[in-house]
Amino acid sequence: MNSQIFKEESSVSQSFNYKEAEQQFIKLLETENLDKQVYENPERVRELEAAIAHALTTAYNSSSQGNNTDEAHLFLHRILYRINRLNLFWYDDLEHYKNERSFYLQWVRNRIEEVWQAWELSHLDRVQLQQTDIKQALIERGEADLNPPISENKQYLREQISVEGYRHLLMIASLDGLVEASRLSRILGGASNEVQATLIRVLLEEYGNGRLKRKHSTFFAQMMAELGLKTEPEAYLNLVPWEVLACINHNFLLTECKRHFLRYNGGLTYFEIVGPSIYQDYMRAAQRLQLSQTAMGYWELHIREDERHGEWMLQQVALPLVEQYPEKAWELLLGYDQEKLMGDRAGSAVVKAIKSNS
Repeated sequence: MNSQIFKEESSVSQSFNYKEAEQQFIKLLETENLDKQVYENPERVRELEAAIAHALTTAYNSSSQGNNTDEAHLFLHRILYRINRLNLFWYDDLEHYKNERSFYLQWVRNRIEEVWQAWELSHLDRVQLQQTDIKQALIERGEADLNPPISENKQYLREQISVEGYRHLLMIASLDGLVEASRLSRILGGASNEVQATLIRVLLEEYGNGRLKRKHSTFFAQMMAELGLKTEPEAYLNLVPWEVLACINHNFLLTECKRHFLRYNGGLTYFEIVGPSIYQDYMRAAQRLQLSQTAMGYWELHIREDERHGEWMLQQVALPLVEQYPEKAWELLLGYDQEKLMGDRAGSAVVKAIKSNS
């Protein structure tokens, strides 16, 4: 569809206003009969598609660097996020979902993901992973990541972050924290077995076992309210660095494509194992700042529950999947390492954003 527009070699020299292009895309999302409109009037999306082509070249060309690269990454991931979020229900105007199955939106999403994912995977040695003892590697990684060393970023969060910095941290984290574990729900349907049962147990605890007041996102909202922040989902979308959006979009991709089931569960294993150490940093910051229990309650809850979840994910999900899919088990390790790589990158971006706004 309009593939002739994507001639990166001619678009690199052009200048694009990504904010204007994103606003154009938002209007497209609200267009009645979007696919029909694009088919009948391709000129309507010509500038948007040129902006996407330019951003893809700028973001993922190895010779590109600097602020223009960051702007291109951010534009692409904001476009992806706006498409991906349609996979969840937000209890808003039902008309917002009228294009959720649009072929054009799928085409835009696939176009961006194809280039972006190839770039992400280029940072990992997949050949080496395939030659690894997967079980042993998962166990060793799990033991190391349960108590990672104190990095410069961790030390900053524990010892230097201000109250305003802590508020900024919550604003960024709220994009994910207020829709707790929603993407995990996308992989739970299908045949029943012990792996599925464990994943459901993880989800149920994240969702407070069906009680809204115990749902983890409720604790996150209480933290934000205690500090005078907005508690509506996506209220602070404009503050979120592209590196954080990339993690969210990555998980949307892995959960919506069942072919990536192993890769997603490898990543979730890392996330649940390392979670308590990250939340310890945030809780120590809140304690040092002498904030109320409500202003740190989410972290305390996660530290307690994710210690169990990490063990469950390793012993009752990842290792059994190695047995069930011996030829593809290396994808669990790929998912684990990729989640760690992208998570560390996002963490650094968050600290950088906090420091720049302090």
